[in-house]
Amino acid sequence: MSTPPSHAPWRRRLLDRLRRKEAEERRLTIDDVTIVDRPMLKKAIAGTVVGNLMEWYDIGIYGYLAVIIGRMFLPDAEAGAQSLFSLGVFAVTFVARPLGGVVLGQLGDRLGRQRVLAFTLIMMAAATFLIGVLPDYSVIGIWAPILLIVLKLLQGFSTGGEYAGATTFITEYAPDRRRGFYASLLDCGSYMGFAIGAAFVSVLQLTLSPDAMDSFAWRIPFLVALPLGAIAIYFRLKIEDTPAFREAQEAAERAQEEARDSAEAPKGVLQLLRSFWRELLTAFVLVAAANTVGYALTSYMPTYLTGTLGYDEVHGTLLTLPVLVAMSTAIPFTGMLSDRIGRRKVLFIGAVTAIVLAIPSFLFMMHGAIWSTLLGLILLAVPVTFYVANLASSLPALFPTSSRYGGMGISYNLSVAIFAGTAPFIMEALVQMTGSALAPAFYVIGTSAAGFLAILALRESARRPLPGAMPTVATQQEAIDLVRTQDDNPDLDLDELFPERREEV
Repeated sequence: MSTPPSHAPWRRRLLDRLRRKEAEERRLTIDDVTIVDRPMLKKAIAGTVVGNLMEWYDIGIYGYLAVIIGRMFLPDAEAGAQSLFSLGVFAVTFVARPLGGVVLGQLGDRLGRQRVLAFTLIMMAAATFLIGVLPDYSVIGIWAPILLIVLKLLQGFSTGGEYAGATTFITEYAPDRRRGFYASLLDCGSYMGFAIGAAFVSVLQLTLSPDAMDSFAWRIPFLVALPLGAIAIYFRLKIEDTPAFREAQEAAERAQEEARDSAEAPKGVLQLLRSFWRELLTAFVLVAAANTVGYALTSYMPTYLTGTLGYDEVHGTLLTLPVLVAMSTAIPFTGMLSDRIGRRKVLFIGAVTAIVLAIPSFLFMMHGAIWSTLLGLILLAVPVTFYVANLASSLPALFPTSSRYGGMGISYNLSVAIFAGTAPFIMEALVQMTGSALAPAFYVIGTSAAGFLAILALRESARRPLPGAMPTVATQQEAIDLVRTQDDNPDLDLDELFPERREEV
């Protein structure tokens, strides 16, 4: 008598039942939980924060020197045209950011976060330094503004991979329960970098004459970018790729060896658009809302205070400095708040306060007194503090590990290019077209109204594992407690952690 074939119906039914039973019983174990390596977490924080500080230092010094740069590179134009030129060049930087986000995001999902982040920092520091040595219009004529635009495009390409990579990196390293706090340190570093740039420019303006600033001193903050960049690169080269990325890479390699498709394989641009168009759209609108008010406070304010409200260049810089420092200090606290009450609630606060406080903030600044201008800047900083501290933890949680850098690179940088980077230019153009100093407030209100709607579509991610990753905790005891309470823990979904349960049941 012959032996029944291995594919007999009864055998297949038995194997199916065993597979279903195994899937149903798949549970979280201690080995599944990632316990954070504290020394490496500290290195990751230092490496990413110092890079973001460097990026925003570069952005800040250009914003605070925009009026002088307009005079140096377009000397024959009227003052209004010079302001629009310098702000237009600032906006051009963001044209290259989507390309940088796409290219560097794809490389980050394939080669690793750490390598790409080191490359972006080198490119950014080099481009900023070269702006400092670039001859002005009086030396090389029309080539001066052309080369300035080229260097700003190079800067934009590199920064296209910086924020997306830094947020991806820090959120993958951070424990789930404190991801909001650790991710908010990135933006704390960002605005502190902006404040350092503002302080540096202010010291130069207070100690040197206007003629000295116009002739050579405006170059000094750009030249300092080279040694600052070297320090930042040193910190960044000390960190390793995240455990989540390494796990995703191993899963993709195993799938390739078994000649099957894997959800952990990095997706190309078209695949990302098809698979995650809702997540990309949500991130796009949120970034537009948050960065419009953010860039209004930072990059546009020096031009607005001097060109529209009539402050001298020193006061235009100094008035924003204490507000930036206070906001940088407050950002980690709003990150901690999101870990407690949820990302969506904190982002709702950001959207609502932007809509409610935009007009009062500009009215106070238009009053003309020092105290009222400071109060107006503080009111404008309130929504920024609630917005930006939580984008860094909310947006990466929209995408799985294998496509997180790429998804962030596309959504964040495309939105920044269309809305945030052009915000100073658009606001100044609105002021000049309408003749109303209140016009920028309505632009802030419009973008934050759209942001409010996007938050409604945002899925809560506080205290939960990132998509495509196992839970991450700070200590061994937390891992034990998490496994013990997995059936009753509202922040755990076993069907999401183990998709085979859902597929088999």
